Amino acid sequence: MVYLDANATEPLRPEAREAMLAALVTTGNPSSVHAAGRAARKLLEDAREVLATRFGGEPRDLVFTSGGTEADALAVHALGAGRRVIVGATEHDAVRAAAPRAVPFPVDKDGVGDLATLQSMLSDGAPALICLMLANNETGTIQPIARVAALCRSFGARLHVDAVQAAGRMDVNLACLGAHSLALSSHKLGGPAGAGALLLDPEVSTIAALIAGGGQERGRRGGTPPLPAIAGFAAAAGASSPDLSALRDTAEAAAIAAGAVACGAGALRLGNTTCLALPGVRADAQVIALDLAGIAVSAGAACSSGKVTTSHVLTAMGLGPLAGQAIRISLPWNATEADVAAFTAEYARMADRLRMTLAPRAA
Repeated sequence: MVYLDANATEPLRPEAREAMLAALVTTGNPSSVHAAGRAARKLLEDAREVLATRFGGEPRDLVFTSGGTEADALAVHALGAGRRVIVGATEHDAVRAAAPRAVPFPVDKDGVGDLATLQSMLSDGAPALICLMLANNETGTIQPIARVAALCRSFGARLHVDAVQAAGRMDVNLACLGAHSLALSSHKLGGPAGAGALLLDPEVSTIAALIAGGGQERGRRGGTPPLPAIAGFAAAAGASSPDLSALRDTAEAAAIAAGAVACGAGALRLGNTTCLALPGVRADAQVIALDLAGIAVSAGAACSSGKVTTSHVLTAMGLGPLAGQAIRISLPWNATEADVAAFTAEYARMADRLRMTLAPRAA
């Protein structure tokens, strides 16, 4: 199988596998005070330091979670208390579900947030939490977070950034971005599923727990931490990532030559991601056809798999019917030229076949 669905989950990195295997022989609970507990605690805190340093924060300000969805929910719960929540129109469903009454602000045709509208929404001075993802999971569009952060601070608003897709694929640094919090996820980096983190700015690091328990994570998130998953998370975050933009551009150019439209191509994007709409051909038909040919891609976010729905991301970008006719190609860290060549050859065959099948019969 040619796997081109890294934005759903990356293949496990060898560094993460090795770290997990080593952690599996650590028996103690990090909350215990005996020698086994202290060994487990060291493993946990070493991982916390690696991750906080990697993403521009302090170890004491990093809260481990079960993944990116919980990190987003914790941020909205803790930082949005007593504030109205404003979200980008292309935000991930994890944020949209955590803030069901949030007010969206629009994006342009490439998915970049309309900062003039956001400024107008903040100008009344009412306390607000802004949620804007660093890089979109469907299109790869990168948002101007540093500019948004400066705007938020000028109006006294807080800014939460979902960096789940961006981490490991571009430079991500909480301090440089100027955000109040970052959501991170292990399996999007090439680590195991089941671990994530919320990295906080020091000024908001004392937060109320969403999941209460035995006082773990400085009282900010209860539950015994999954040490093997966290060890793999830290190892994956420390691994080097190749620049995949040349491979992405090759795949994209071939698809365009076969009749596709590249969504969001006018914006700065992640180097591994392209969103390709094939006019007149449903997204699910394309995914199935490619899967039968041994090529794994997706139609929109992985959390929407199995549903015949229209992408809210592409709808917000004003793409009309194309919003239901787009697939996402997201190259994993170990993608090869042979993988891209297999995709481009099959995409052209698929496009011709499906267009002929779906074309209206002549009278």
